[in-house]
Amino acid sequence: MERYMPLTGIDLIPASLLIDTQAPLDVLQAAADYRIRTVTQVLENIAFRAELGCDTVVLKDFSQLLAIPLRDGCDLMDVIGRRLRAQTKE
Repeated sequence: MERYMPLTGIDLIPASLLIDTQAPLDVLQAAADYRIRTVTQVLENIAFRAELGCDTVVLKDFSQLLAIPLRDGCDLMDVIGRRLRAQTKE
């Protein structure tokens, strides 16, 4: 695994937002946790609102906005999983 892995949702070359795959596991987990919990909290706030008026364009933009940190969190969890699997093989 390369030392620096670009985030999935960014297709620019050279990539400017990278994950340090050799960072301590607790640091990677904390970064993933923060991003995933942020998305979860926003979605829970929306779910518990009595009324929510929204058109299709706003809903599309809003879902894309939430997908970015969720994808980042998944990328971080992927690195953690790879590292843990590599440790069990050693």
